[in-house]
Amino acid sequence: EQQKHCSVTSIITLNNSKLDSHRSLIKGLTLACIAFLCLLLVAMIIRCAKVIMDPYSAIPTSTWEEQHLDD
Repeated sequence: EQQKHCSVTSIITLNNSKLDSHRSLIKGLTLACIAFLCLLLVAMIIRCAKVIMDPYSAIPTSTWEEQHLDD
């Protein structure tokens, strides 16, 4: 009876350690995705701020040249 109890306890402990490693893997992947999204958000904010500060620099000069040629 005691030996059977020990084997069941060791199996439960083994399953818990696998579950904990799986949870930590998911937690790590989640944090990595959140960090990537935050970096993307910062990049978009910087890009939008540049366009707001100087909107004409965002327009390619070739479109201005084509308009002048059509006149």
